[in-house]
Parts: sequence; C-alpha cells; structure tokens
Amino acid sequence: MARRLFIAGNWKMNLGPAQAAGLALELKAALASNTALDVAVAPVAVSIPAVVAKLKHSGLHVAGQDLHAEASGAFTGAVPGEHLREAGCTYVIVGHSERRQLFGDDDALVAKKVKAAFRAGLLPILCVGETLSQRQAGQLEAVLDQQLSVAMGGLAADQAAAVTLAYEPVWAIGTGHNATPEQAQEAHAYIRGWLRGHFPAFVADQLRIQYGGSVKASNAGALLTQPDVDGALVGGASLKAADFLGIIEAGLAARRASRS
Repeated sequence: MARRLFIAGNWKMNLGPAQAAGLALELKAALASNTALDVAVAPVAVSIPAVVAKLKHSGLHVAGQDLHAEASGAFTGAVPGEHLREAGCTYVIVGHSERRQLFGDDDALVAKKVKAAFRAGLLPILCVGETLSQRQAGQLEAVLDQQLSVAMGGLAADQAAAVTLAYEPVWAIGTGHNATPEQAQEAHAYIRGWLRGHFPAFVADQLRIQYGGSVKASNAGALLTQPDVDGALVGGASLKAADFLGIIEAGLAARRASRS
C-alpha cells in the first residue's frame, strides 16, 4: 500500500528559542500549501513552545527529542511526555543512537519510553540501527531483531501501527557516510518482514519506516524511491531551511517519479 511520506528534522542541541522560531517561520512559509507529506521538527526542549507558536495552524508537527519514562517525580532535568504533549508536541523521538550511546538508554529503557509516549498521547519515532562493528560482523539482522523485540514486544497491534520506525545505521550518523539506497532498502525490508512476523498484516502495511543517517538533498531522492523507505529522519541538514526543504522536494519528486 502507498504510505504517506514523513520527513522529520531532529535539531539536536541546537537553536535556542529565537533561532528555532525563525527557522519554524521559514518552513511554515515555504510549506504553506503542503498537502502531500507529513513534516515534523524536533527542537531542543526549551525551544518547543516558541516553535509550536510559530507553526500553529500550519499542518507541520513538533516532536520532542526524548522523554522520561515516568510521568512525574524527583527526576531533575528530565521532561515527561505529558509535558511535551501539553506544550504542543505530536511526536517524540525514542531510542536515538545518541541517547543509547551517550546516555545509556538500553533496550529495556527504550521500551519503557515507547509505552510512556503512548501514555502521554504522543506518537513515538522509534530509532533502531547497528554500529559499524556490528555491521562488519554480520549482525545487522540480530541487532534489529533484538531492538524491535524489546521495544515493540508489549504493544497492541493498533499501537504498533502508530509507531514510526527510524532505521539509522549508527556508522552513518553525522559522518557524511550514508548507507547506499540498496543497504537502506535491505534493512527496511528486514524490518517490514519482522513486523509481518510479529503483528497482523495491517501493521506492516501501515507503519512508516524512515531512514536516518547523513540524509541531504543530493541523496534523498535515491533513498526515498526505495519501496520500504517511507521518509527520513534528518539531522544536520534540518538546521537550515534551504537544506531541509531541498530534502523534502527531493522526496516529493522521487515519489512522483515512482508513481508515473
């Protein structure tokens, strides 16, 4: 089935409220007539209110970059999903490789955060992917199976279908070395097959799988023509309107070409 294209920009620890609001306004103006795809941006937490205010009534979505597994409590510095939702977020990124590697988010914690997202009324963008050493050791499928089994194992089918998966080969994030379209499709096809083996067929048909890892306008078209690549989770190239819009246009052009 045709799944709606979904491009998300992860701004990481960049752009305070003033800069983030400015970028949001540029995107809103450029995408005012957009009806062909879903677009989300994930600002740093303190910039979320400013971005939400600028994107109001635009059809563009705002995402949190992470959330705490609990709804409240003595967790200094943490942000629960309930607060993200109240601030105007629709999505939240869970299990990004930087959270896994730098902050110790293991599979069990990622699974708790996925459930916390649903508890808060947020849609999770769940990141999965292998390191370079794991790929070189032929462990791609084993890594994906482990990450998916733990993070999605306790979900009902309707919840699973509402997840966006983001396949991000860790060796391609911020390195300038993206996976080839063929490598991306191979991993995405495995994920789609895993879903078919663990959930009713509609989950695999509906769930969108983004590719993340050094995505830019020059490679987005080739990646997004792959049959199981439904969008992109964009890092550095989402910090400038022209770069991010170039990826969006490349994706739309690829979709138009694939359907002609």
